Amino acid sequence: QVQLVESGGGLVQAGGSLGLSCAASGRTFSSTAMGWFRQAPGKEREFVAAINWSGGSTYYADSLKGRFTISRDNAKNTVYLQMNSLKPEDTSVYYCAATQVYGVYSRRELYNYWGQGTQVTVSS
Repeated sequence: QVQLVESGGGLVQAGGSLGLSCAASGRTFSSTAMGWFRQAPGKEREFVAAINWSGGSTYYADSLKGRFTISRDNAKNTVYLQMNSLKPEDTSVYYCAATQVYGVYSRRELYNYWGQGTQVTVSS
């Protein structure tokens, strides 16, 4: 069992930066791939970024490459999402997710553990 708790959300002006953290419980974190997804009101949950168990491979939604960076610290059981040059359309609830299954990490069906989400609001 893996429990995930996100933090770091908030209100930021367009063009600003925000960093999210996701703390995971459980001794299997270092063998778990992690992902970030987001969901805006009235929209489906969409893939943001993912990172494999070692941190050696990262994956991003094409539209977010260059602005968002995912990283992890296995010693701290934590995955991070650094968001730069934020836009109003980045406003969403951001969710952290975990999977121990190898696959296409952009697919939300791959993940079996989810955090409660953290709100990110970008004002224009």
